[in-house]
Amino acid sequence: MFDFSRVTPSIPYILEGIGITLQIVIFAAIIGLVLGILLALCKIGTFKPLKWFANFYTSIFRGTPLVLQLLLIYYAMPQILGFNIEPIPAAIIGFGLNSAAYVSEIIRAGINAVDKGQQEAAKALGVPYSKMMKDIILPQAIKNILPSLMNEFITLNKESAIVTVIGALDIMRRAYIVGGETFRYLEPLLIAGGIYYVMTLILTFLGQMIEKRMRRSD
Repeated sequence: MFDFSRVTPSIPYILEGIGITLQIVIFAAIIGLVLGILLALCKIGTFKPLKWFANFYTSIFRGTPLVLQLLLIYYAMPQILGFNIEPIPAAIIGFGLNSAAYVSEIIRAGINAVDKGQQEAAKALGVPYSKMMKDIILPQAIKNILPSLMNEFITLNKESAIVTVIGALDIMRRAYIVGGETFRYLEPLLIAGGIYYVMTLILTFLGQMIEKRMRRSD
């Protein structure tokens, strides 16, 4: 049933996809976190147009399939922009924009969970809103929602396999290519699954380490 001897020479080729996957995940996570914070601040703000925009943005990206968003960016946007987008930048943009919608909800919930008395005390002391959020509210919120943020990044790492539909040579795409060349798909797909599993374990461990360190700083 299993015959890894035919795909063993191709394992280094599949492993090269880790770099592509990490490149997509890291940059998409940065976009998702930064944009997610901005959207969360818009949602809890009092300026209604920004609040409506942030809620509309979230509903669109949470209400449509990620693969559809990715295909729209890679195949449809060139019709509007007049030039093609390479698979990796398209994947980074797609995953980043999608992740921002989920991150914004996580951060919004974290901000709302911070004791309201701290905001009232900061306002009473004349602390500017931006400084209050940056130095008082957001650090506490992020500490409280760190497990949820790590779960989002782990999900992002696994969902990055979708980029195979636009031809990015990530782990999954390379496993599929090896399967086509050897006419054995089970073994390379199992190898790809093992790689994703190890990456998830590493991310989980890093999240636990960060969480413990932040607890010690309390």
